Amino acid sequence: MSRLGPTRYRERAMARKKKTDLDRDNGIAPGLVAKTKKRLVVGTGRSHPALAADVAAALGTELVPTEYRTFASGEILTRFEVSIRGCDFFLIQTFGPPVNEWLMESLIMLDAAKRASAKRITVVAPYYPYSRQDKKGRGREPISGRLVADLWKAAGADRIMSVDLHAAQIQGFFDGPVDHLFAKPVLLEYFERTLSAEDRADLTVVSPDTGRVRVADTWSDSLGAPLAIIHKRRDPNVANQITVNEIVGHVDGRVCLLVDDMIDTGGTIVKAAQALKKSGAKKVIVAATHAIFSDPAAERLQDVSIDEVVVTDSVPIPEEKRFASLTILPIAPLLARAVHEVFEDGSVTSMFDGAA
Repeated sequence: MSRLGPTRYRERAMARKKKTDLDRDNGIAPGLVAKTKKRLVVGTGRSHPALAADVAAALGTELVPTEYRTFASGEILTRFEVSIRGCDFFLIQTFGPPVNEWLMESLIMLDAAKRASAKRITVVAPYYPYSRQDKKGRGREPISGRLVADLWKAAGADRIMSVDLHAAQIQGFFDGPVDHLFAKPVLLEYFERTLSAEDRADLTVVSPDTGRVRVADTWSDSLGAPLAIIHKRRDPNVANQITVNEIVGHVDGRVCLLVDDMIDTGGTIVKAAQALKKSGAKKVIVAATHAIFSDPAAERLQDVSIDEVVVTDSVPIPEEKRFASLTILPIAPLLARAVHEVFEDGSVTSMFDGAA
């Protein structure tokens, strides 16, 4: 900034005095008006840098330069290499394995952003960690999904953005605004483009359990297809083990579209697909938002009962867990649009016809 000469300095001082006098005349407290504008800054942890870079590119910006260090003891250090003072900061961090390391890194980055004087901090977590621990299933169990929200709040988060929460009540865990996004438009556009007219005529949307009926019902309405439901029983003492009991609805000779929010080990989806094929389904297509793909998911999903698996890249999928019948759709454009709406004080709800 260039230095002002004595005359110019006196002129500015007189202008400020006149402005102050005018403020008093109008009953307004004297003060200065900042000429700064809102500034959007996107940062990321190390969980999914490719997704974060795609979001930043879609917004027309770059990721904030950040130093990451993991010490021999396992402790993590992050440091922003440029000033983020006064900015609207969006931290993109998803939570595939190792989930606990990425969660701790997000907390450390939030603390760093808060201490760097970011004006508003939003956690963009495409996949919300511990989302399946949203209530007490048995006595003396934790509600870890609520704990995650409390940790983010304590670390400095002002807002949370996530995609297809496992349970809608997670929105109430955080003491602040929560933007619940849906990947359905991304997946739906793909099926509208790729399904043949014959497959569309024979299409049936299938909910893999009673807990996903509401979501499957919206898919049924959007595709103009009938709905079927798989009733299953899960052993509360054994993780990732289910028993298919019966199928409610007509699937014989139909193209079945199994929709779910996530695929972890793949046990639920594969047993559902096998039950559908056993009941006469001519084709089974699986659609899910979050591809956690814990072992042995990649092997299971190549079962002959499944014709195609369609997921988004909300969680990074390593090459060794990809297979021929897997289709991965980009979710960065959806996230970028939501970030833009939040930054511009727009409407996230309008992105989903009032559903969000």
